[in-house]
Amino acid sequence: MFAVLKTGGKQYRVQAGDLLRVERIAAQAGEKVQFNEILMIGGESPVIGTPVIEGAGVQAEVIDQIKADKVIHYVKRRRKHSSQRTKGHRQKLTVVRVTDILTSGADASGVKAAIGTGSVSGFAIEAAAPAPAPKKAAKKEDAPATEGVKPANLLTEARDGQPDDLKKISGVGPKLESLLHQNGVFHFDQIAAWTPAEIAYMDDQLSFKGRIERDGWIGQAKQFAAEKE
Repeated sequence: MFAVLKTGGKQYRVQAGDLLRVERIAAQAGEKVQFNEILMIGGESPVIGTPVIEGAGVQAEVIDQIKADKVIHYVKRRRKHSSQRTKGHRQKLTVVRVTDILTSGADASGVKAAIGTGSVSGFAIEAAAPAPAPKKAAKKEDAPATEGVKPANLLTEARDGQPDDLKKISGVGPKLESLLHQNGVFHFDQIAAWTPAEIAYMDDQLSFKGRIERDGWIGQAKQFAAEKE
């Protein structure tokens, strides 16, 4: 008599006394296990499951836990520079010796079921307790906004009637230059001397929140002021 059992996504034709290598099951050497997914029992009166045979089972003794020969997986993509990968894999297996084939009563035998450790894309993984839920990160308090302070170096008109060409600063066009003049800013050295609080004030006046720091006005103004000296 023989049986066709299913384990680890594969089917095996076995009979009593056979040594079998199956994908790793959760058992130690010397333990007795039972395969409960029996698809067919052959012999004088064959029985075919739909898809499995109720009450049938195959009992086996665990001989050893081993690894199969290493398989090398190499991928190289054409026309992709440095796109190549070599990976090695040794499938984890369990060696068992079939002891009995039960046509009925397997569900009441009391023998430990042969449960696989699982597999993902053909690679075995060990069963593990579910990972604890990640702790929620503490909500960061919003950084306090810098309170704006009116710059102390604002002017009513350009020195000697000759304002600097503020359009040299990245992001400053004719319209924005005119708005700076309206707010008393005519020269590079005025912008270069602004503090964070004064920058916050001018951001509000120009209605371009963050524009001054984002475009690096202070650094540019220092450079242009130095070139004038």
